[in-house]
Amino acid sequence: MSHSSEQASRFRFLLNFLNWPDLLAGISIAGLLLPQALAYSSIGNLSAQAGIIALFAGLLCYGLVGSSRFALVSPTSSSAVVLAASSAALAGNNTGMRLALAGGLVIAAGIVFLLAAATRMGGITDFIARPVLRGFTFGLGIVIIIKQTAMVAGLPSLDGSLFSVIADMSIKFRYWNYAGIGMAAITIALLFIFARIRYLPGGISVILLGIVSSMVIDLPSLGIPLVGTINISMADLNIPVFSPQEWIRIFELSLAMALILYAESYGSIRSFAMKYGDVISPNRDLLALGLSNLASGLFQGMPVGAGYSATAANEAYGAKTRMSGIFAMLITMVVLITALPYIERIPQPVLGGIVIYTMLIILKPSSFDIYFVWKNDRLIAVISVLAVLLLGVMHGLLAAIAISIMMMLKQISASTISELGRLGQSHDFVSMAAFPEARPVSGVLILRPDQGIFFANAERIFLQARQILAALNEPVHTVILSLELTNDLDTTSVEALRDFFAFMEKLGITLILARLKDPVYGILQFSLGKEFPDVSMSRLSVERAVRLARVRKRP
Repeated sequence: MSHSSEQASRFRFLLNFLNWPDLLAGISIAGLLLPQALAYSSIGNLSAQAGIIALFAGLLCYGLVGSSRFALVSPTSSSAVVLAASSAALAGNNTGMRLALAGGLVIAAGIVFLLAAATRMGGITDFIARPVLRGFTFGLGIVIIIKQTAMVAGLPSLDGSLFSVIADMSIKFRYWNYAGIGMAAITIALLFIFARIRYLPGGISVILLGIVSSMVIDLPSLGIPLVGTINISMADLNIPVFSPQEWIRIFELSLAMALILYAESYGSIRSFAMKYGDVISPNRDLLALGLSNLASGLFQGMPVGAGYSATAANEAYGAKTRMSGIFAMLITMVVLITALPYIERIPQPVLGGIVIYTMLIILKPSSFDIYFVWKNDRLIAVISVLAVLLLGVMHGLLAAIAISIMMMLKQISASTISELGRLGQSHDFVSMAAFPEARPVSGVLILRPDQGIFFANAERIFLQARQILAALNEPVHTVILSLELTNDLDTTSVEALRDFFAFMEKLGITLILARLKDPVYGILQFSLGKEFPDVSMSRLSVERAVRLARVRKRP
């Protein structure tokens, strides 16, 4: 082998060792995540170092533990707003108490994630309906834009619902800082322009321009605040001290924050996993999010999650593994060590402009088109948006979760039962309402609950069965009940079945249960088998149950 080929081989080995695509992605991502961390800390009413600490904790913990190769865990706009609303709900205008509560809320959210991982609750976000989540996110984006506009206008203390903030801004329009508004507007315009230039990092570019402007112009004299001193002390481990009652209230609010964080994070993780056919582990991601938030909270950082914009950018920049997040953290650390005095000179309106721009490109009314085209769930989506705008972020979040729970309860408690008939000469028995050509079996009534039976619908399902039986024009000697959709039975359902068994016995009608799942079969044999020995309980198909009914009727 020649000397030149040996050098080329060593160079290729070095590139592979450095994981070159992830290194390049990490460099690009650092330019996006650092400005966002600084900007989102202001949304959460926290210092700039809170965002930076959270960025380090999220990138490191998820990079080491997470399951998605594209997801980046860092401060997000939604978590920052929910944190600000939660701490304000508990502390009011007490700034010191707000900061302590913010740390407690992030720690509590981390513990909630860890408990969810330990109990393998990776599918918990399935309980938040997608139209509800989209509506909440859209309303949250509007709130963020309005509140960031208030901040760059020099009115950062405004709180409450969106309309109260707008009203306060209107009343105080004489006190607006038009220089700050102008700088934020220029920032947004430049970001839209830079987005059209390939490979140009818009966030870093506007920040560099902002730093230069602060060095050339005395911005504080114009009422334009700078980021100011950033004192990062990762060794300052702190567990806030609260009474047991206060911790209970903190954990109550942290549940809502953790749920919305995981819904946002898992949505991002799942989207890119499906795109590339990657295998992900929801419970492992819960563990990673728990460690990330716990570490961030212990060092007085912000809550973190896998935001869609950062994850999408990571994929777009060519990341191949989770090492891109580790590289982004290391690069951010180098930037802070070498350029901290310049970062402290970033004008606050520039960060506000970055947040507003991010929300403007995320807010897409077209995401609601399917609900209006399909004419389904559109009212729920609109109500979720209005809940955030009218009630404020925290109460809007709770309202959105309540809407999801009501939707779930309405769906699973639905109580319909179908009458089955034979389809032609086949062995298939189908709903006669859906297939008019299906015909009933003479002397046999075949019923199938269209939902799994449980405590919320059992009474209504068996009441409907009695009504169908009473409305028949021809007498029947056997009722076949197919429980193929019921996977398990609770006490209420067993009692409802017992009453139905007794009703059939009183009428002198033979009852056959078909297509029982193993857990259901075991429960019924143990609880009702000895009391009602004439009821046939089996895993038989409906076809074989019909044959059994005919054999029993035969003299």
